[in-house]
Amino acid sequence: MKSLMMQGTRILSTGSAVPNSSLNNSQISEIVETSDEWIVTRTGIEERRLLTGMNKSVVDLAVLAALKALDKISMSPSEIDLIILATSSPNDLFGSASQIQSKIKALNAVAFDLTAACSGFVLSMVTASQFLKSGTYRTILVIGADVLSKWIDWSDRSTCILFGDGAGAMILQSCPQKDNQILGFQLNTDGSYSNHLSLLYKEQVYPHPVLNLYQGSFKYISMNGKEVYKFAVSQVPISILKCLNSLNISTHDVNWLLLHQANERILKAIADKLCISNNKIIVNLNKYGNTSAASIPIAFDEALTENKISNNDIIVISGFGAGLTWGTIIIKWKS
Repeated sequence: MKSLMMQGTRILSTGSAVPNSSLNNSQISEIVETSDEWIVTRTGIEERRLLTGMNKSVVDLAVLAALKALDKISMSPSEIDLIILATSSPNDLFGSASQIQSKIKALNAVAFDLTAACSGFVLSMVTASQFLKSGTYRTILVIGADVLSKWIDWSDRSTCILFGDGAGAMILQSCPQKDNQILGFQLNTDGSYSNHLSLLYKEQVYPHPVLNLYQGSFKYISMNGKEVYKFAVSQVPISILKCLNSLNISTHDVNWLLLHQANERILKAIADKLCISNNKIIVNLNKYGNTSAASIPIAFDEALTENKISNNDIIVISGFGAGLTWGTIIIKWKS
């Protein structure tokens, strides 16, 4: 029997990985009609990383990020009880987390995928914290990883300029409530707007002649940028305020705003609505573009590596995207 004593959650370590191959805006302008100035002005993105080469998948990036996180604290993979892989671009639709479990030799861990696109890492952190809070598991590896370059129509200017590939990992462990770092969370879904950002399965026109089965394949990413922008700028601040208010924390007490790295204009608009200084926004999308579920953990790992985050800092983490889904986590960092 697992212990059901209520526990807190602490972040032990982070790690991240991006491909070596980069694609800057000038290079994209050779593929579609655009320019560096046009992309930077509208998105803030200057370049993105792409996973190139044969037989490379999201698993390769996820494994590297996970091993970096483990190495930072000299933890044996055998200590991990659960692996949650947040991805919308698996190399196996039956799940890729089990491949990661095998490759890093976390042989005692249960492993599963969680699909929620750009909100995936937030939902995975919340899911992990609930397992830790209940005492079901003690140590959980959460990975956000996506290789959306494999699912992009490179003739579609509205999407090909945005996305990049990458992975970020975080090791969470149960702890006494007094040392709890995840103070609260708030999650939302509105499926009536799912058509604004999707990667749909499309059936063939004609069914199988004998079985009457309509088979098909997945197509490319489709996005209504204007609607996604309006959704993020209107709903994410509400989510953040609701979460902060439930904890009696003021926006003035927030040290860092770590949002899904979708578009610099979205990040600044959300901060402005919350009356949070732009200096408090953690930003790295200029280097990597929108890496979907990987964007938050990559940015978190880089901020820690650069010593931006100090002891007792209040960090607001918010993810938003396809579904449409969005959610907020409030963290009090403890070194």
